[in-house]
Amino acid sequence: MEVAQVLHMNVGSGNTSYANNSSVQQKVILMTRAITEEAIADLYSSLLPKAICIADLGCSSGPNTLLAVSNIIKTVEKRRRSLGHKSPEYQIYLNDLPNNDFNNIFKSLSNFKEKLAKQMGPGFGSCFFSGVPGSFYGRLFPTKTLHFVHSSYSLMWLSKVPDLTEVNKGNIYLSRTSPAGVVKAYLKQFQRDFSTFLKCRAEELVPGGAMVLTLLGRRSHDHSSKESGYIYELLSMAINQLVSEGLIEEEKLDSFNIPEYTPSPAEVKYVVEEEGCFVISHLEATSVHWNASDKSEFSAIGELKNSGYNVAKCIRAVTESLLVSHFGKDLMDDIFDKFKEILIECMSKEKTEFINVTVSMKKRGQ
Repeated sequence: MEVAQVLHMNVGSGNTSYANNSSVQQKVILMTRAITEEAIADLYSSLLPKAICIADLGCSSGPNTLLAVSNIIKTVEKRRRSLGHKSPEYQIYLNDLPNNDFNNIFKSLSNFKEKLAKQMGPGFGSCFFSGVPGSFYGRLFPTKTLHFVHSSYSLMWLSKVPDLTEVNKGNIYLSRTSPAGVVKAYLKQFQRDFSTFLKCRAEELVPGGAMVLTLLGRRSHDHSSKESGYIYELLSMAINQLVSEGLIEEEKLDSFNIPEYTPSPAEVKYVVEEEGCFVISHLEATSVHWNASDKSEFSAIGELKNSGYNVAKCIRAVTESLLVSHFGKDLMDDIFDKFKEILIECMSKEKTEFINVTVSMKKRGQ
């Protein structure tokens, strides 16, 4: 599987689109906003650029695409006013893989810029946007041009499915039954990819530039803990049911693995320190409920069923492109109908949370 050519969030604005099923991702951006605001405010105060270049990597498409960018610009404007400075010009780069729905983003920019200019008032600097298709596991921008990089819920995606020497039988991700060799291969791929990412951004950021990255992760050192890839364990259960019904061949399932890794804060810290170009300012793990609410229990059966449906649609919006490329489009409704029922049962009995790992870092002076 060529991940960069296959992976994309579901496009458009339909029932299973990412635009309509990304409330968890929105909540995570809002949860981590204070960290992002502190980092960009400190950067502006120390560098005082007349033009500031900001990149949002893995921007996707929909209501969340410009949310972080809007918050970043507002923070800079607040800080520059407090210092009595003229508003800088803003160059905003929106990056994602080539199959991302960039057209939807471009259509929304005019209204966004108009609304932002009204909110910021007189004296607001010019704001320029560019779409940058391509993998962030390679160079995307000229040397020493970026001031600030933001990425949320993107860097857990790997550049490729790890090279497995053992079959991850019955699984699509790391689980309690995954062989030790599979776990090792996933960790090694993450370390390689994340180190490459850091090296590329170190070339592109100006001295003193900063990044705030949020990844889907885990707190535990245990790769098979439920706070790691439990949602994929449940999805694999749905696919296994189709295997038992003869709709999917067992070998087809065993040859499919999600190109994703959910790291712990310690694993993130290790790679950053080993790569050496960045200094960590802040590192933390937080949690968000699978359905993006703060509820761990549900008061009514209808509410629980609706939540299970929403979570199933969220995961479908994120993973469907990968599943279609391997299993074919015709089976998607069957897989996610079964997945929804499994989710409803699971969420009625267990506390279900995603763990977020957020790291704020500065480039070492060069």
